[in-house]
Amino acid sequence: MTHQRTAITVLTALTLALTACSTADDGDDEQTLRVGAAASLTSSFEQIAEVFEAENRGVTVELQLAGSSDLAAQIQGGADLDVFASADEPTMDEVSDSIAGEPTIFATNTLTIVTEPGNPQDITGLADLADPDLAVVVCAPQVPCGAATRTLTDQQDVTLDPASEESKVTDVLAKVSSGEADAGLVYVTDATAAGPDVTTVPAEGSDAVVNRYPIAMLTGAPSEEARAFIDLVTGTQGQRILEDNGFRSP
Repeated sequence: MTHQRTAITVLTALTLALTACSTADDGDDEQTLRVGAAASLTSSFEQIAEVFEAENRGVTVELQLAGSSDLAAQIQGGADLDVFASADEPTMDEVSDSIAGEPTIFATNTLTIVTEPGNPQDITGLADLADPDLAVVVCAPQVPCGAATRTLTDQQDVTLDPASEESKVTDVLAKVSSGEADAGLVYVTDATAAGPDVTTVPAEGSDAVVNRYPIAMLTGAPSEEARAFIDLVTGTQGQRILEDNGFRSP
């Protein structure tokens, strides 16, 4: 009887140990990939993240969507990110010490004018935005869409007196679509995503001011998963998603 009781005790202990090991292994298989992306990439990267998670079981993509300059500042401050996708190359250059390898250009974007639905102020082009009676919102100069706005208005010899300068392009869009502003300058992709919430008016000269979007893996990232995500973004499937959201090819 003593030997039988001892055998049962040993068997129970082994079972518990194996269960614990199995649980630990399962936990080790779980991986979180942290991706910082420009706010203008919100819809595209949400779709790409879904595809990535479906193709990479056990990996969860945690998106941090904000203005590119805000994300760059967070990376410089030691933020725990694995991949960074910026809305322009100068912002990526700001974190060059924190990236592993060369960034890859994966999309391009241009600016357009958005107004309240129906364009009640009858805005026809960029020059109309200089009207002091209009409440016009733009991105702040340090943000990629703000830098592009300044380049565009300088090239077209248009001087704006904006009612506000926002830290990300989605905030410009929100103020126009909500009626807080008469018009604003946003990326074509944001205007596309807004649909009937805004009316789009072409901005002359915008085709000559093109934002190139780079993506890069950051140092210390899980290299296999980070490279796989970048490959998806730059590959056929990711490019199709980006194109569907209004982005142009690199």
